[in-house]
Amino acid sequence: MTESLERGDATGWFDEVYARANGDVRGVPWAHLKPRAAFAEWIQRHKVRGDGRRALVVGCGLGDDAQELAARGFAVTAFDVAPTAIAWCKERFPASPVNYVVADMFNPPPDWIDAFDFVLEIFTVQALPITLRPDAATAVARFVGPSGALLVICMGVSACVERTGPPWPLTRAETHLFQHNGLAETNFEVFMGGNRAPVLRTAPTQWRIEYQRVSERKTEP
Repeated sequence: MTESLERGDATGWFDEVYARANGDVRGVPWAHLKPRAAFAEWIQRHKVRGDGRRALVVGCGLGDDAQELAARGFAVTAFDVAPTAIAWCKERFPASPVNYVVADMFNPPPDWIDAFDFVLEIFTVQALPITLRPDAATAVARFVGPSGALLVICMGVSACVERTGPPWPLTRAETHLFQHNGLAETNFEVFMGGNRAPVLRTAPTQWRIEYQRVSERKTEP
């Protein structure tokens, strides 16, 4: 990963991890072969139904979160910058209705902009260098269509904590960067495991942040 960053390639190391795993999920540290617990709890608690609405999964990995959205009736597109990950998704779910695509969030297909009713981002932005955070958050926000929603799940820390990575947990100031393209934060939760905690801690905790598009884009892409 260090060599990739030294080459100025902030995302190339993802495919290297999947390729080295050679089909063994134990070689992919962030893969669990089931939806993320924080996402599964949220979608169950809110009894979310897709009813044919369009959803996009950012950095979909091995596809479990995308499959959960499809099972709930969303028309799902899921992308990853790692070709090996997308091939692995298609192998795992050969009959899936999910449209699995190799794509780069910084240079997405033009027809994805302002196109989705629901966008899901879990642990992707935090895996990118801190210097890319503003551009990454803006890129994610641009996928959300009129009246659409964004759910971000990430590791978070106080701004006073030194961060070494990857991953590099987000600060609260950095979560505000998603408030682009007419998005406003509507809910913020701090939790550890399955238990939501009421305060920030110096050690990284998991954050779940909801955003809603409440206005038209105010800044140019």
